[in-house]
Amino acid sequence: MSTSDAVRAMLNVCGKKQIDLASAFGMSKQSMANKFAHDRWSAKDLTSAALFCGCSVVIHCPDGSQIVVKG
Repeated sequence: MSTSDAVRAMLNVCGKKQIDLASAFGMSKQSMANKFAHDRWSAKDLTSAALFCGCSVVIHCPDGSQIVVKG
């Protein structure tokens, strides 16, 4: 699953649309569409999108520990 697919899934779960996320990011609809199309997401972008949807980004380590990435 690409990062764009993961963000689409988060938006679907929280009942929001790409245009809503674009507004929250202060971006145009076209700029957000390009971000999705080219799968250009920084860690900060991904964390911000997760927070927008009421989700979180978690890194699962081999030893079973988890690291929660905060915005």
